[in-house]
Amino acid sequence: MFVQRLAILALTLAATFHAAQAQTLLGSSDSVGRQYRIAVQDGHEFIETGGQIAGLVDRGALLRVRENSNIVLHQVSYPYALPATKLLLERLSGQYRRACGEKLTVTSLLRPIDQQPANAASRSVHPAGMAIDLRIPSRGRCRAWLQQTLLSLEGSGVLDVTRERYPPHYHVAVFSDPYMEYVARLTNSTWEYFVRRGDTLSGIATATGVSVAELREVNGIGGDFINVGQQLLIPTTTAANATAAIEKVSYKVRRGDTLWHIARRFNTSVNRIRSQNGLTSDLLTINQVLQITPGGSS
Repeated sequence: MFVQRLAILALTLAATFHAAQAQTLLGSSDSVGRQYRIAVQDGHEFIETGGQIAGLVDRGALLRVRENSNIVLHQVSYPYALPATKLLLERLSGQYRRACGEKLTVTSLLRPIDQQPANAASRSVHPAGMAIDLRIPSRGRCRAWLQQTLLSLEGSGVLDVTRERYPPHYHVAVFSDPYMEYVARLTNSTWEYFVRRGDTLSGIATATGVSVAELREVNGIGGDFINVGQQLLIPTTTAANATAAIEKVSYKVRRGDTLWHIARRFNTSVNRIRSQNGLTSDLLTINQVLQITPGGSS
């Protein structure tokens, strides 16, 4: 009986240790490899030189990150990131500012392969625009808040976070599809709107029947500045109004897209997308532009 109790205790301690070990800021070659595999599986392009960035920005594959009331960019040579990575930074920085009363400092975003430092991992995802380096807050309360929040997001499977020592910073690799799905569930959003030239936050709010404050909160935006190509999540409670106000959305097909995934993203049906775009099959090509009417399907 005593031996059985010892065995049960040993198993319990082992399970507890494993769970605690999984939620730490310690990096490993396994985590670096996982980040790289996900980047490759998602079809993210690894930027070799800074000269490639402009073309990816024009295509909407990369978005510019700008300083605002929540974000400081400290010696960031290439302030660009994937859309999901930028969205996480905007949401996280807004929450951090409200929790700590100070801005979140970013020390690195996209870093082309030919600009990688000597101590960078050979399979770093910085060249893919998938990673953010954050300065470690000097105030204990803010540091604890940021670490707890990042570890919680890691536990949800939407990112991987490591506390690096040389130089000291948090390295955050964002997994695009899981994070966008996470935000959609969190905000009860059923479709996404891509900002077009001439759009303003107040104009989109009026067109979709929501308040500017609600759009800011749902999308983690600290001010009124929005960029062409930026993704905005429209809450499901206003989807009917949005469908009536914004009749069509131009969507550019990305690597890995299928008609089923696109239909689910915009709360419509595959048949409706086929009909609107004169498609005779499910075959799509990268950068193909589809006209989609959001809503109209459960």
